[in-house]
Amino acid sequence: MNFQPIVLIVDDEKHTRDGLRRLLENDYDVYVAADIAGAMDVLEREQIDVLLTDLRLGSEDGMTLIDRALKMPRPPICIMMTAYGSVDVAVEAMKRGAYDFVTKPLNLDKVELLIARAVQSRKLEQENRALRQQVDERYGLENIWGDSAALHEVLETIKQVAPSSANVLIEGESGTGKELAAHAIHNLSRRNKAKFVVVHCAALSSQLLESELFGHEKGAFTGAHERRIGRFEQANGGTLFLDEVAETDPSTQVKLLRVMSEERAFERVGGNQTLRADVRLIAATNKNLEQLVREGKFRDDLFFRLNVVRITMPPLRGRKEDIPILVRGFLRYFSKENQKSLLDLAPDAMDALLTYDWPGNIRELRTTIEHGVVMATGKQITLRDLPMAVRQAAIAKLPGGISPTDAFGEKISPLDLHETEKKLIAQALAATNGNVTAAAKKLGISRRTLHRKINEMNLAKTVAKTAEASGSKKLPGREA
Repeated sequence: MNFQPIVLIVDDEKHTRDGLRRLLENDYDVYVAADIAGAMDVLEREQIDVLLTDLRLGSEDGMTLIDRALKMPRPPICIMMTAYGSVDVAVEAMKRGAYDFVTKPLNLDKVELLIARAVQSRKLEQENRALRQQVDERYGLENIWGDSAALHEVLETIKQVAPSSANVLIEGESGTGKELAAHAIHNLSRRNKAKFVVVHCAALSSQLLESELFGHEKGAFTGAHERRIGRFEQANGGTLFLDEVAETDPSTQVKLLRVMSEERAFERVGGNQTLRADVRLIAATNKNLEQLVREGKFRDDLFFRLNVVRITMPPLRGRKEDIPILVRGFLRYFSKENQKSLLDLAPDAMDALLTYDWPGNIRELRTTIEHGVVMATGKQITLRDLPMAVRQAAIAKLPGGISPTDAFGEKISPLDLHETEKKLIAQALAATNGNVTAAAKKLGISRRTLHRKINEMNLAKTVAKTAEASGSKKLPGREA
């Protein structure tokens, strides 16, 4: 991060201003002013990091300057210089937002140290602000891409539930974005300045999961060489996300139930001290918890505690209208990640993506686009740049239900899909004397889709010639 500290010195005594400028100008960009008007002029023009002002500015009051500076959109860190007899006023300035004060006559070493600390504090502020922005960009609602009705319903529920303190259960197949939704709930909540802590329940044995959640004392079990702070303690004041909560065993479910009660109480493994944590719980599962409750594999009382608000993430095959939006986002990301110019998707490749059923959902689509970006040699990702599974699925759904092995009596290669489809469409048009409606019906696709493919494949002249040869007076695309 480029960080150029800027210091503004305000004092009505010229020798003090000049002395402080000489002291600091080797390490900082230094501005000086003799009064409030001059100081405000600098503050409004420059992004000042540290304001060092005297309490007495002739007939003016340095406290007034600090009050005005702290009300700016990006206030500087304020340090007051004051005589020994006015220390109480400097303390009052700190109560009103000043960072610290120094007394006159000035100890220059102390001034340097204080400004260095103030600059470090400003640097940390900037880094935290940048980090928060990155988190918001990565996990905010704006990064849950799509415009389908199913997704809109999810987003509205997230916005409604986020400001509350209710526990949330997020259901959905693997790869549908459950963790992203949980992050969005946390970021839109009043707890967003505290931690968002994730526990992947399916990745741990029952003993390790219990230790992970609640912590353990030294010697609690073999290998417990020191005390461990659990995830509930780490998430105190924030949000704990339990991914694949259905994988928890009965013993852990009992302890989860207790910590979710009004007492919010638990003990570390091997300990007897009762601890408490103020944690909002968001759980996710790709299984049917209600069915597991009926089968006796999941506690009904824990299910009811978790299921205050339920969000169901739709599978990608149920929101295919969002695929072009998701593809554009992934293309931007992976083109930049792989230091390539922004790539586009060829029509045959997009057709294949829209045809595929996406058993791995958005996660699989993301991987597919990354594969395409890596494999593409031109400015477009073509069908041949996509993974084999996507290409084979597209072949199996050729117009008219043509299979990969019986079109023209020979096996179709995934790389020949575009040409094969073009031949099938040309044959259907020939068989129907150029009648687009009849050809579309023969192929088992809509007339609109066939019109689009005719344009993409430059078959308009073929349609016209076929119609003319058959003596038909109908123009392509104009039939009822």
